[in-house]
Amino acid sequence: MASAAEQLAANLNFSSFSKAKDLHSRIWFTIGALLVYRLGTFLPIPGIDLVAFQEAFKLAQNGVLGMFNTFSGGAVERLAIFALNVMPYISASIIIQLLASFPGRLETMKKDGESGRQQMTQITRYLTVVLAIVQSFSIAKGLEGSPNVVTDPGLMFEISTVITLTGGTLFLMWLGEQITARGIGNGVSLIIFAGIVAELPRSIWGSLELLQQGSLSGFAMIAMTAVLALAIVLIVFVERSQRRVVIQYPKRQVGNKVYQGDTSFLPLKVNTAGVIPPIFASSLLMIPATIVGIIGASPENSSAAQWWQVAQEWIRNAAGAMTHGKPLFMVIYAALIMFFAVFYTSIIFNVDETADNLRKNGGFLPGIRPGAKTAQYLDKVLTRLTVIGGTFLVLVCLVPEMVFAGVGSAFSLGGTSILIVVSVTIDTVSQIQSHMLAHQYEGLAKKSKLRGRKR
Repeated sequence: MASAAEQLAANLNFSSFSKAKDLHSRIWFTIGALLVYRLGTFLPIPGIDLVAFQEAFKLAQNGVLGMFNTFSGGAVERLAIFALNVMPYISASIIIQLLASFPGRLETMKKDGESGRQQMTQITRYLTVVLAIVQSFSIAKGLEGSPNVVTDPGLMFEISTVITLTGGTLFLMWLGEQITARGIGNGVSLIIFAGIVAELPRSIWGSLELLQQGSLSGFAMIAMTAVLALAIVLIVFVERSQRRVVIQYPKRQVGNKVYQGDTSFLPLKVNTAGVIPPIFASSLLMIPATIVGIIGASPENSSAAQWWQVAQEWIRNAAGAMTHGKPLFMVIYAALIMFFAVFYTSIIFNVDETADNLRKNGGFLPGIRPGAKTAQYLDKVLTRLTVIGGTFLVLVCLVPEMVFAGVGSAFSLGGTSILIVVSVTIDTVSQIQSHMLAHQYEGLAKKSKLRGRKR
């Protein structure tokens, strides 16, 4: 027989959705916030020649820059105030979480509960400002090194660019937090999701134009479509997959009442880390481009020593190798995804704490002793799941990229973008269902109170 929660979930329909007024306001707030974000992707920073910049951008859009242009909803191509998107915030989160894994003040904050998390969030914001300033300055220097892009290069242009791009990132960070608190879904993920979806029609139209011109064969188009469809099916299947660990609760007596033993499950997702590893890895891949922007674009005009010019050239060559389809990019991207899959899973799921909570509540795993043995078993299961989930992320993120590069297509919706779009959609729909389920519970509670008063 289905439980009460399952019966309520089965009754979710449009009628129950129409009665959830709080959910309506959350959805409208989310839509309004994303519209504000999209508006900002069309407002260019001052002091540049957009025509000259777009000509220069076409020469570099097939590299990492093109990937970030997709994530930002075309803001990089238009050099808009939101060109940095939320990548500095993501990079700051990576750094803080890494440091919190080692003994020190951050580790103490992490264990302090809600107050410690608030302090870590504040430190992440401060670090976001620093990273945004560094990346903004590198962009300003890179623009000044490109011919005819900046109308009036100099200190004032650099200051205005840093203020504009840093302010845009901080506004998006605040907007993402507002969406998470007052809207539906994770705000930062939805901002990236909105940017990718906004670029999807142009990507499809560009591929159709290549097909019409004969630059893309019909077989290649069919192969791309099949890869995208298979990737979506695989993502949905893995994201919904769970490893259910059986938990047994013994018979217990409370007063004069004897409660029978119960059995429940501890659901462990195959991909516990979700879309975080690819996003973190993509954020770190921006470092070479940032370094190239800081050192300038014209080594022959530099007054530095000969060894510094050699170092500049070496850095540029290394950054040039970090482009889509290149072996170095694939290897580093795959390694970063696997690393963050393991690292982020260890952060969000503490096996020792879970085992201790089970022991305190009287629960145990059949055939396994409570305490340390339970923690070891959960760690073993979670490690295997993480290897499977990390391999899944690597395949989904890299195989479409390799197929598109093999058929000669510059289709911007790569594996990482597909993963983000599908995963964020699943998470958002799940949150909508949770709000509707909570609304139904509230309705049942009110009805039971009214019946109690009538009696």
